Amino acid sequence: MRLLVLNGPNLNRLGLREPAIYGKDTLKDLEKQLESLAVEIGISIDCYQSNHEGNLIDKLHAADDAYEGVVINPGAFTHYSYAIRDAIASISIPVMEVHISNIHKREEFRHTSVTAPVTYGQIVGLGQYGYHLAVQGLVKIIKGE
Repeated sequence: MRLLVLNGPNLNRLGLREPAIYGKDTLKDLEKQLESLAVEIGISIDCYQSNHEGNLIDKLHAADDAYEGVVINPGAFTHYSYAIRDAIASISIPVMEVHISNIHKREEFRHTSVTAPVTYGQIVGLGQYGYHLAVQGLVKIIKGE
């Protein structure tokens, strides 16, 4: 089983950007943790980050033929990218949305996710551990458990 983990804009700044909100671990730290989890549960994970909307859309389109599921943190695109929303809706594999912070407890513009309605589920506010739960959840969904 292969999963793709997509991270949107500014997530390359993890560990530097607002550590009180996003934590001190870097994106590389997160990716290493997810690679260890993948080995532990017997799957393969590829990680990709981009600050560019079109790159994320291209990765979503390509994922339909290469992966069994996607974990995505669209970053700020969560709140206004109908293009990413439509890309998620256009693929046949399950997508799980994850956010490090609880977007519902933050600024009002962050309360709405235009992408969540086309994902299998959304995990928010659990820090980087939310990615672990998203991966484990997708594995169960894909296996039909």
